[in-house]
Amino acid sequence: MEEKKVYIGNLEYGVTEDDLQKVIEGKGIQIKDLKIIKDKFSGRSKGFGFAEFETDEQVQQAIDALDGQDLNGRKLKVSKARKRDTNSRPRYNSGDRFR
Repeated sequence: MEEKKVYIGNLEYGVTEDDLQKVIEGKGIQIKDLKIIKDKFSGRSKGFGFAEFETDEQVQQAIDALDGQDLNGRKLKVSKARKRDTNSRPRYNSGDRFR
């Protein structure tokens, strides 16, 4: 079963999940789940998040309605979310830095 998630990027760091939910629901699209990704140490937004919907139609509606829309002076980048590649290597291994 394919997940019905969209990636929402280029968020201004002060945008909250409530703010984003109001924008999406203001377009007449019902959200199943919404999460803005935050830095685990500072708690500050990383400037992107994910929204999950019930249907493929809602996913496409969200992309069409939100991609390129201005929110707090920034143009949103919205696309279908891709599965995380769990086989990829980390960018660096801490031991590699000292060799």
